[in-house]
Amino acid sequence: MPNAIWTGSISFGLVTVPVRLVSATRSQDVRFNQLEAETGARIRYRRVSEQTGEEVPNDQIVKGYELEPGRYVVVEGDELAALKPKASRQIEIEDFVDLSEIDPIYFEQPYYLIPDKDAEKAYRLLADVMKDENKVAIGRFVLRSKEALVAIRPVDGALCLETMRYADEVLEPGRDIEMPEDAAAPSARELDMARQLVNTLTGTFDPEKYRDEYREEVLALIDRKAAGEEVVASPAPEEPAKVLDLMAALEASLARTGARQASGDADDAAAAKAPTARPAKRAAATKETTAKKASSPKSTATKEPAKRTRKSA
Repeated sequence: MPNAIWTGSISFGLVTVPVRLVSATRSQDVRFNQLEAETGARIRYRRVSEQTGEEVPNDQIVKGYELEPGRYVVVEGDELAALKPKASRQIEIEDFVDLSEIDPIYFEQPYYLIPDKDAEKAYRLLADVMKDENKVAIGRFVLRSKEALVAIRPVDGALCLETMRYADEVLEPGRDIEMPEDAAAPSARELDMARQLVNTLTGTFDPEKYRDEYREEVLALIDRKAAGEEVVASPAPEEPAKVLDLMAALEASLARTGARQASGDADDAAAAKAPTARPAKRAAATKETTAKKASSPKSTATKEPAKRTRKSA
């Protein structure tokens, strides 16, 4: 289990639930170090003055806020310390709202809240009620010397805390981002075909279906090079030609998805007609025989790729 980032309690009314905060995600990015090509030595960075070109020690570095190019206001460390929010060990719930009222753009970083010892009943009470009422709790707490706006929601019996962006941090199309105003409205036929395409591609969300293929290819490349294999770069694939005719693009998309579905149906039908395995001669198969059959290449189950564990540099 990840180490606790913060310990405290959730409070709503006079009810207090002691909890610990742990990360709900982990980065799987492939990280590289910069090396000198000839020696293979690590490249290090230094803090250098633009004026003198000399390295500046940490005790001579101050914070400056740029008002305009080349003009700064220097803010001392003790001045910032005086403004820091007071450390608190409590997440006080201010409101309960419907999850559908929160646009996902406001969510920032997820964490899990784990109940402390002897707090399981109160934790379960809050999680169950929020699930039954489809509510999300909105509150604030201090994390790493910064006050954070948070949303707490039930997820599979656990409470997930999401730090949130404030309203003035979210850009709005039309107000903060320029949007085209003279775009032509789609025709009724285009709308109808687009609906068909969306319905054809509609399914249930399965997070295991989506993989970071680029990361897998990078790790495979690293493994091959580490094994001494000479790798020849493949030519970059040609980009598909842009279809400027919207109706032609819709028709081609529907034709492609239709062909893909027909292929899938044919595969399913062939699998259904495939002869079943003959019954074992012995009345009672041993566990070893059963295990061998389960791992046979004829099994339709797809083996999941082995998980990698790499130390980040």
